[in-house]
Amino acid sequence: MFKWKKLGKVFTPQEVQGRPWLKEFAQAPATLVFEDFVRVYFSCRPPVDEQGQFVSYSAYVDLDRNNLFNVLRVSDQPILNLGGFGEFDEFGTYPVSVIRDGDTVRAYYAGWTRCESVPFNVAIGMATSLDQGQTFSKLGNGPVLSYSLDEPFVLSGPKIRRFNNIWYLWYIAGRKWKIVEGRAEPVYKIRMATSNDGLHWSKMNKDLIESRIEGDEAQASPDVFYANGKYHMFFCYRYSSNYRGKANGYRIGYASSTNLKDWVRDDSKAGIDISEEGWDAEMISYPHVFELDGKIYLAYLGDQVGRCGFGLAVLDGELD
Repeated sequence: MFKWKKLGKVFTPQEVQGRPWLKEFAQAPATLVFEDFVRVYFSCRPPVDEQGQFVSYSAYVDLDRNNLFNVLRVSDQPILNLGGFGEFDEFGTYPVSVIRDGDTVRAYYAGWTRCESVPFNVAIGMATSLDQGQTFSKLGNGPVLSYSLDEPFVLSGPKIRRFNNIWYLWYIAGRKWKIVEGRAEPVYKIRMATSNDGLHWSKMNKDLIESRIEGDEAQASPDVFYANGKYHMFFCYRYSSNYRGKANGYRIGYASSTNLKDWVRDDSKAGIDISEEGWDAEMISYPHVFELDGKIYLAYLGDQVGRCGFGLAVLDGELD
């Protein structure tokens, strides 16, 4: 069993002033490490409109590398413009995952559009940055990974990694929509695609992580880290209904693999759970693992899927 020591909540969006588009939520943290600071990307929202609809933007906060609780700056504007009329990302970019590629930074993100019968649909887009990840330009007006015969809706949660010169994109794909107390709720599973260039993808077309708590378990945020001869995946999962509270809300799970294709799930090894009280006492979700100055950190969300910010934990021991 791994042992994560919780360090506390790092960033609270409600404390940010002068950015009406960043009113609440700091969802799905993803890091980019610089010499003096760690840039943490996240997704946020302004207040809902008169019709009760919201949009989501992606932003970043820079943390002092020597003191990750010292916030140096918050992005002045969203890192990426929303899509145009009728495009796949017209109403939101959430979540985002970043990776360096030579002198550029690539961002893979989920683009949201509103629907009539169900609340939304999602596909995965790609954008690049030439200013060290401050602003990004989309590759085009459409997604790089979209719906298909086997994955008919809700492609989201991209996590980009590169191992042995191969690009790997872990993501979630919708399996069904369920009507729960008159509300449409999505069920999605973790999947993977590979690429030689990060643009043209070959889908594996296979659910990677077996369900544990129920057949309609929803899984998200598959973050993969290599250490000590094998691959470690931290992800989150929830029940398909009544999951917005403590009993059925998100928890963090764990799986391992030696070949990136076949995964053995063992949530007992995850090493982190909800707290008895405080900002993460109801749920924890959207884990992101990163290494910094000889330590391994886990960034994650607390209650209400990050409405009030994200926090950090540090690994006590090794990933083995």
